[in-house]
Amino acid sequence: MRKVILALGVSLDGYIARPDDAIDFLIMPQDFWKAVMAPFSQRVDAAIMGRKSYDVSMKMGGFGHAPKMDYYVFSRTQPEGRRDACTFTRKSPVEVIQALRNQPDDKSGKKKDIWAMGGGDLARQLLIADLVDEIHLGVVPVLIGEGISLFPAGFPQREFELMENKSFSHDLVSLKYRRIREDEETEAKSRTASKDKAARKHKMKSKAKKKTKSRR
Repeated sequence: MRKVILALGVSLDGYIARPDDAIDFLIMPQDFWKAVMAPFSQRVDAAIMGRKSYDVSMKMGGFGHAPKMDYYVFSRTQPEGRRDACTFTRKSPVEVIQALRNQPDDKSGKKKDIWAMGGGDLARQLLIADLVDEIHLGVVPVLIGEGISLFPAGFPQREFELMENKSFSHDLVSLKYRRIREDEETEAKSRTASKDKAARKHKMKSKAKKKTKSRR
């Protein structure tokens, strides 16, 4: 099944844009592009975003540079239809993702994963519906104090595990997390409990050995 990957840049204090939607604080070092973004762009063939994220992307040059990518924009005010290399829709993210996952493979091969480009409102909706399979963050070393949060309040707790933690030039850090669901959560908790139990047993043995030596 096609995975939904929430992937974007973020400040140290969790913002994806300033209050006026400016993203001047975000950076894209060359080594990060080659090692992370270039391979990622080969992994996805559909991207979903909110209207504000679309507006920001258009200011940065639009979407014509990636003709093999299908872009979907969620908007309650814009008319539905295809323009500017994007498909505008008033459907819910759940409906769109379900439709994308049900798409049959075509002559070009198997359908790839789905990139959730932002913003925060879309991230919240996806987390409420538990549709985020992975989170990829490019964390820039700056605190901007206020702005548009990547994770606005209003969704239930979701468990993730770290897949990757790499540093790049300009002190940018790439973090990748994988969603752990139900059986995996139970298994993970069981592994943690077993490790804790083993650690306690080892600690008790060490204390017992020390006491035995002191008596001698």
